[in-house]
Amino acid sequence: MSALGELTYAVAGLGRSGLACLQVLADMGARCIGVDGSEDALERARTAEASCDLVRASSLEQVRAAYDGADVVIVSPGIAPSQPLHAAALSAKAHVWSEVELAWRYQQQSAHPQRPWLAITGTNGKTTTVAMTAAILEAAGWHTPAVGNVGDPIITAVAEDNADALAVELSSFQLASTHSLRPHAAVCLNVAEDHLDWHGSVEDYVAAKARVYRGTRLACVYNRDEPRTIDMVADADVSEGARAIGFTRGIPGLSEIGVVEDVVCDRAYIANRRTHARELATFADLAHLGGEVPAATTLSDALAAAALACSLDIPADAVARGLRAFSPASHRRAVVSHATGVTWIDDSKATNAHAALASLSGCPPRSVVWIAGGDAKGQDFADLVAQVAPSLRGVVLIGVDRTPLREALARHGGGVPVMELEDHPEIMTSAVNEAVALSLPGDQVILAPACASWDQFANYRARGEAFAAAVRGLEQS
Repeated sequence: MSALGELTYAVAGLGRSGLACLQVLADMGARCIGVDGSEDALERARTAEASCDLVRASSLEQVRAAYDGADVVIVSPGIAPSQPLHAAALSAKAHVWSEVELAWRYQQQSAHPQRPWLAITGTNGKTTTVAMTAAILEAAGWHTPAVGNVGDPIITAVAEDNADALAVELSSFQLASTHSLRPHAAVCLNVAEDHLDWHGSVEDYVAAKARVYRGTRLACVYNRDEPRTIDMVADADVSEGARAIGFTRGIPGLSEIGVVEDVVCDRAYIANRRTHARELATFADLAHLGGEVPAATTLSDALAAAALACSLDIPADAVARGLRAFSPASHRRAVVSHATGVTWIDDSKATNAHAALASLSGCPPRSVVWIAGGDAKGQDFADLVAQVAPSLRGVVLIGVDRTPLREALARHGGGVPVMELEDHPEIMTSAVNEAVALSLPGDQVILAPACASWDQFANYRARGEAFAAAVRGLEQS
């Protein structure tokens, strides 16, 4: 570690990834300083016993003084460029790295510099795709931790040095300060307007997402149904020999993975792909995730995961075995129960219209009771409602400000029944009871709020847990 260990580092933001960076830097003997504006964060760093100096700094002047002499500033992804901890780094002489950049450089100087990274980004679906990818590779006998925005910090997994490959979830925040990463395979699942307060513009947000493809060695995986991802791959500066591999919920073309009837087919990684396809999985392998026909978002994530995993030349049957073994993360289209003859699905993580659309797309006509609402964050729901209306049997609206969704449903909902609920402490129990009244056996009740949770709940997890608890109450009645 001589090259990295000879540098002086400032680690800005002492959350999970920041603390992990401090620990690894201290272990390699590097000079480092931890900087945060919160005394609580500094106290956590002291408890972690990383051998480094700690400085509390909040104003621009204090932060600049803390960074003085640093060769590299490693900035937490949660710190926006407008905040002093980031703004001072951008104006300093030091290099600005993400934790991802440190982890990649660390690996290049380790005993296993060629360990493949499968890099996943996108506005929605990252966590599910990362976990599916890891499950498929584990089924093939590869020890593949899911890291990044999910699981352990990347730097921790790299330093432990016991993985065969890494399935890496990357946010646009992390990618913005990542420079030398060269993943084995990479995907941007989709792009919708998000995090504009951090990036400043749609263009900067899209450009940050597109960085996932930079330097890709073997497979640039794109979503054929999302034109922006096709453009990203076309414009990417990749390693010589890297291929563009598409995925689609439709019939696959050449160099694509797609679907024929209920079979996931590969026409990308087989030698005779011009004339043949190989079976990787069937819809039955995804049935535990919500029904005989998978939701559009579930299927898309599975296709992307298969495309990434197959880049490592795994057996075809590992895809099916991995998908069968996969369990979704909490509150990400997780099947909670089949109480009252209905499939109850918790997708509380669908905190924007794009995520809700993905969650509801592909459902049969008049088969869904949708629980929606919360802090709308100024979104326009017209397009979302127009696209999902044919699938809706009814809607239960929660949230303090239900007006944006109510108006969109009135204009574009096709007369679907809508029940509005005033805010009260047992709001989710009431929502579940109303959903029972609106549903028929065989339907799905989907909590996909399309909104943030802060108006009524501490976070999306608390919202999803309240939903699951209310559904469990049905099982006991």
